[in-house]
Order: sequence, then C-alpha cells, then structure tokens
Amino acid sequence: MKFGFVVPFSDARLTSELAREAEAAGWDGIFVADLVWGVDAWVQLTAAAMATVSIRLGTMLTPLPWKQPWTVAGAAAALDNLSGGRVILSVGLGAPDAGAAGFGVVTDRKLRAELLDEGLDVLNGLWSDEPFAYDGTHYHVTPTDFRAPARPVQRPRVPTWAVGVWPSKKSMGRALRCDGLIPAVRGEDGARQATPEELTLISRFIAKERPAGAPFDIVIEGETPGSAGVDATVAQWAAAGATWWTETRWSAGHDAGGIAQVRRRLAAGPPRVA
Repeated sequence: MKFGFVVPFSDARLTSELAREAEAAGWDGIFVADLVWGVDAWVQLTAAAMATVSIRLGTMLTPLPWKQPWTVAGAAAALDNLSGGRVILSVGLGAPDAGAAGFGVVTDRKLRAELLDEGLDVLNGLWSDEPFAYDGTHYHVTPTDFRAPARPVQRPRVPTWAVGVWPSKKSMGRALRCDGLIPAVRGEDGARQATPEELTLISRFIAKERPAGAPFDIVIEGETPGSAGVDATVAQWAAAGATWWTETRWSAGHDAGGIAQVRRRLAAGPPRVA
C-alpha cells in the first residue's frame, strides 16, 4: 500500500515546503485540490516538484468537465517532464455545490459525464505519439502544424484515477478504462466514499473486469492519528483491496495553528498496515 497526503491549503510556497517535509517523512505522494477558482493546482505542484526528488505529485481532484482538456494535458505533461515522471491526475465530474456553480460552469450531471468521457479521450489522444484528431459531441480537435509539446515521461500516459460510483456500470466502466479508481457509492444525500465492505465487492468486480496482472489503483481517503504502530482502520482498507491511502486534514484551519497541525501529522509519517 502507498500513502499520500492531501494538502488542505492553497498556497504554492507552503505546498512546496509541505511536499519536502512529506518526502522526508516517507510519504509516497502529495496531492492538491484543483479548483474552478483558486490558486492553480499545477503552479502548486510545480513548486512542489522543484523542492523534491521522488514523491508523487497529484491532483485530488481535477473537475475535468470544467477544464479545457488540452490545457490539462499540456500542464500534466509539462510537469511530468519537469519532475521525471512523478505526476498522477485524478478526475471527476466536479461538485457544483462546493461553490463552482457561482462561476457558470455546467451543472447538469448527464452533460458533465459526457464532457468527462470526451475529455479523457482528448487527454489520451494528445498524450499519444501520433497526430491526433477528434470529433466528439462537445470537443473537436484537428492536428495542427505547430510543434507539439513533449509527451509525458510516463507511458502510455500520466496515470489517471477516476471517481467511479458503484454499482453504476457507466461510471465504473469509465474508471476501469483509467489507471485507478476513487470508489464512491450513491446514497440518499449524494455520493459518498465506499465502506470497506462495499470496497471488497468492488475489488472483486475489478478483478473480473480488468486484465490479469494489469496494474490498477484503488484510492481511499481519511484521517489517522499518526501514532506509532499498525493503524487498524487503514489495514482494514488494505484488506478490502485499497492500494493508496490519502491522508486528509480538511478541518485544519488556514492559520498558524492549522498549518502546525498538518506539519505534525506529516512529520509523524504514514500509517502502518503490517
């Protein structure tokens, strides 16, 4: 199992400092939110890349229907080259109720799903080695004469994780075409993270649907105390099939006390599962 930390602050300089501290403490990845309006995620991750040498750098997560996929493709490829192949891209429909709707973005769920599917097609096409043309319902790409930017170091693409809502065949199918799953289950109040029991069922489904031996991540988030010894909660998730644990501190205040709290948790290092 690998362990990442989601930075709850939007500040490029602070993110670079926290990434360096996370790498020193043994974390495998550092992740930042990708917002409709806010400090740019790719600026933050670039700052983190310049302060580190091995830790993975990712978004958690990019609302692809609200972004130009060619812009995301270029930013992710550029950072992958800068960092020596350390980028992870997480994508989802986006959450209009988190303030994004105030900027006139698409809120219809069906339309967001269509834009997400086509956006992934465009990302994969632009990251390929061939001239790329695409004629979708929402996106149209014609090969150009200007010099294309460098492709990602990681092949065939920057590893891409997608939210998959169980047991929706379409949503799960989208995630299975990517490199990892952020598992959700639709409840009465909207989508929520799957439980360990539900993840066990999802893991069995993935094992049947994915090619044998093909690498595929299952990503869970939560909070651990950072105390010594094996963390039973994380061990439970690992037993259910999770391959990444992403530590969150969403409640941390954006002040000196909140920053100190995050730094203490980072310094304690990732949880143990065995």
